[in-house]
Amino acid sequence: MKREIIDASQFELEETVVSIKRVTKVVKGGRNMRFAALVVVGDKNGHVGAGLGKAIEIPEAIRKGKEDAIKKLVEVPVNEAGSIPHDYIGKFGSASVLLKNSPEGTGIIAGGPSRAVLELAGYKNIRSKALGSNNKQNVVLATIEGLKKIKTPEEVARLRGKSVDEL
Repeated sequence: MKREIIDASQFELEETVVSIKRVTKVVKGGRNMRFAALVVVGDKNGHVGAGLGKAIEIPEAIRKGKEDAIKKLVEVPVNEAGSIPHDYIGKFGSASVLLKNSPEGTGIIAGGPSRAVLELAGYKNIRSKALGSNNKQNVVLATIEGLKKIKTPEEVARLRGKSVDEL
């Protein structure tokens, strides 16, 4: 599948730090402490990305995570109700995230890691449930993977060679 490169400079991006972990590497002289930061960025208008940054200090790890997330920015479909066109299960590793479209007034019903992704992508009415693993990094990536794979009615119509009204 060909991935389209999105120029991040044209978007007003917001960031959310999903998790900060202290990681240790045991070496001959003792332990090396570092921090790993999982950061999600989005413009609340159909663009979202997630990245991982590792550094000796927390602010540096967050900065690196943000840069990585901007590189991995993807476009996701948001319909007029602020939801997704159809239900879908996104998978990444052993984590699966069930994404369900919802009517107006539902709000975002989601757990912590997937909530950050859905809010920054610009969804207003959506439900999600993390299935399988509850590893924060895999849940975030499964949510983004699921959102990427969702097809709009226009795409489905084009693939089938019909008009949107015929569907």
